[in-house]
Amino acid sequence: MRYSLLALALSSATWLYATRAASALPEAHGLGSRAASMAGAVGADARDFSAVAYNPAGLAAARGMTLDLGYTANLQRLRTNGLDNDVDDVRGLVAGLVAPGRIAGLPVAFGVALHLPDSGLSFIKSRRQEAPRWELHDTRQQLLFLAAAVAVRPVPWLEAGVGLGYLSATRGRFGLRGAANLAAPFDSQLEHEVDADLTSVRYPIVGVRASKPGWGTVGVSYRGESQLDLALAARLDGTVGIAGLKVPLLYELEARTFSAFSPRTLTASWSFQRVERLHLNVDLSWVGWSAYESPVARIRARLDVTPPPGAPVVLPPSPAPTLPVAPHLRDRVVPRIGVEFRLPFGGEPRMGHAPHALALRAGYAYEATPVPPPRGATTLIDTDRHTVAVGVGLALRRPFDVLPGTLRLDLHGSLGVLQRLTVVKDSPADFVGDFVADGRIVGLGATTEVEF
Repeated sequence: MRYSLLALALSSATWLYATRAASALPEAHGLGSRAASMAGAVGADARDFSAVAYNPAGLAAARGMTLDLGYTANLQRLRTNGLDNDVDDVRGLVAGLVAPGRIAGLPVAFGVALHLPDSGLSFIKSRRQEAPRWELHDTRQQLLFLAAAVAVRPVPWLEAGVGLGYLSATRGRFGLRGAANLAAPFDSQLEHEVDADLTSVRYPIVGVRASKPGWGTVGVSYRGESQLDLALAARLDGTVGIAGLKVPLLYELEARTFSAFSPRTLTASWSFQRVERLHLNVDLSWVGWSAYESPVARIRARLDVTPPPGAPVVLPPSPAPTLPVAPHLRDRVVPRIGVEFRLPFGGEPRMGHAPHALALRAGYAYEATPVPPPRGATTLIDTDRHTVAVGVGLALRRPFDVLPGTLRLDLHGSLGVLQRLTVVKDSPADFVGDFVADGRIVGLGATTEVEF
């Protein structure tokens, strides 16, 4: 009952906070050091807070209540023609909680996962359609990730979990009306109205796991699609006073853009555990990038001015609407491999558990870019990425006779290599021109976990 009340309180707090949260993608750089050091190949064996993002069914395997806190830094050095493009680094805190318990005799668990970037809760850039940009690296991970999930184990060999990730869509309206006196601005009589709204957007995260003693576990997880929808409308309606003349004026503006796109992802996972103390993990994910919409703002503007008869004024026509070019991203299959070997130390095992353990980890992932070669009018830059990761974990049971549970410290490092890409534009008069792109992403981080 204590865990159930705690879960209810945390779920309520998460719901209230999520109304102003946006989302990042933990699989881009990993959520927590254990997952990052195995290149994200943890869908079949994660049972800490990272299971909320990778496969919520794993929460049901938690042995006790855990609190996690860590920090991660991913240094992005992405270049075109040998020059650094100043793509922002991704740094921030990671935190999580897992609270297991029982309901009607069945093991259940509640989990929360959070990644809070140093740059703030929300960070979005808007660029011209022709401007070159590293579409999947620049601002996509600079947003808050927040998700909550619950899991249950109905039979000893089967676990199931469901969770929600959160986004907030912003819509605003600005209105200005009255009379403006250009000769005496302080004598203008104007009224304004501002209306803004944050609409909560939620996407599902579901998963199941099945286990066979001595062989390991298999799992399947699914994350729904989501994106931020930012909309702004403005209207100026009134008169402008010029040299004693009053000129009626109406200006209307509508702008809409999409950002923080999170594609549908279906992942099949296997954690082979036939060898004692060894976990060999394989994850294979289908990622639905084809639904990606251009982040270029869709702008419609209309200017309606009626000059006095005989006035020598020629007004330009209303600007043509902005029509973003479809990016035509392609669906991809992403393989990930991770390995973990645990070395017990500190005395004889008690009740099936060694007093302490040292874990050695490594991982590899290959992510083929979903972005087609940018030879046309737009320049969305991305290349295939190879990621190699390593890590170490230390688990101390009842350290210093102070903590009744287990204290864990995990460290990780990773190197992502973006393959060299040569782009030859279709038009010799292209705004950007031909270029060569490549890059490196260096990741470092640490996570501390306390289990009660």
